[in-house]
Amino acid sequence: MSASIANDAPRIVVGVDGSAGSRAALRWAVRQAALGSGIVDAVMAWQVSAELQSFARTPVYAEEPGEVAALAADAKKSLEAVVRDEVEPADCQRVTSRVVNGHPAEVLLEASVGAALLVVGHRGHGAFADALLGSVGQYCVQHAQCPVLVMRGDLCA
Repeated sequence: MSASIANDAPRIVVGVDGSAGSRAALRWAVRQAALGSGIVDAVMAWQVSAELQSFARTPVYAEEPGEVAALAADAKKSLEAVVRDEVEPADCQRVTSRVVNGHPAEVLLEASVGAALLVVGHRGHGAFADALLGSVGQYCVQHAQCPVLVMRGDLCA
């Protein structure tokens, strides 16, 4: 990221998980940052899923440095692919990608400290589910120290 953009620029944090909602959130955040000469922190959280943690009541640990590094590298590749697909080349200098090990809601709250805005996607499925807020979005709305925007659909189309 260029030094001219990074100095005292408004910072928007956006949660990216590869879903359509998070992709729309990323596109919106980048466009909004460009309007205010801001920057975007695209954040992806990763953690070992419950299925990997236990099998037949025997815990499986991903604590070996190679295993942890492989999981982090896969997440980084996924995030970079989403940024490459969704961000125009002219706006790439506005975006910093970060991959963090932890629960998505907690990772996003920590990343958003001091930010101007936190943007998350909505993952509704069906008419009833569309009316509900997902668990990560709900947690962020209730606990973030900055304003939170929950993207419902693709407003950037």
